[in-house]
Amino acid sequence: MNAAERRHTILDQIAAAAKLAGRDPADVRLIAVSKTRSVEDIEDLIEAGQRDFGESRVQEALAKWPSLLARHSDVRLHCIGRLQSNKAAEAVKLFDVVHSLDRPSLLEALAKEAEKAGRVPSVYVQVNIGEEEQKGGCAIDEVGSLVQAVRSSPLPLAGLMAIPPQDVEPGPYFALLAKLARDLAVDGLSMGMSSDFKPAVMLGGTVVRVGTALFED
Repeated sequence: MNAAERRHTILDQIAAAAKLAGRDPADVRLIAVSKTRSVEDIEDLIEAGQRDFGESRVQEALAKWPSLLARHSDVRLHCIGRLQSNKAAEAVKLFDVVHSLDRPSLLEALAKEAEKAGRVPSVYVQVNIGEEEQKGGCAIDEVGSLVQAVRSSPLPLAGLMAIPPQDVEPGPYFALLAKLARDLAVDGLSMGMSSDFKPAVMLGGTVVRVGTALFED
């Protein structure tokens, strides 16, 4: 399949999962995870109509995206990887959305750089939903305070983000994130990747981050 066919297949699967859950498929946004992908591969997806892309590393994104964004000004770029506070200035200038806000010090750095740059990305609070030491994300019992800190900052709160543990049923973790969001009156849920975006959509995901299934047959 070519890029357009792969994208169409994923969008059809998203729509089917949404309809099973009684949701409007238009309420789910597809992010193409373009880390490690070439400019040519990304261009193919842009030509197919894709407008949201996700990168994990600031340096890699800086090497590819300035020229792409100059040609495609309507594309939205998402930071989906762990972000160091010392990369906040570059991140603010490049990304429209940051999905990996997990600590007050990073919020402070992003807000400071946003004020300097006159450019304000929206942010998702990342939750360490499986309480895994090796993963980013704030502790579950710290989500409320970090959400409140974002609401008191100049950065718009987009929602909550999480990555369930590997090799286990993801549904309970998606359900827990959705419950946290409801309790905190948060609308956005960035959850679900190539292997599990369908249950994520059925459990309330509003943003799914898909890489392999979009770029490889």
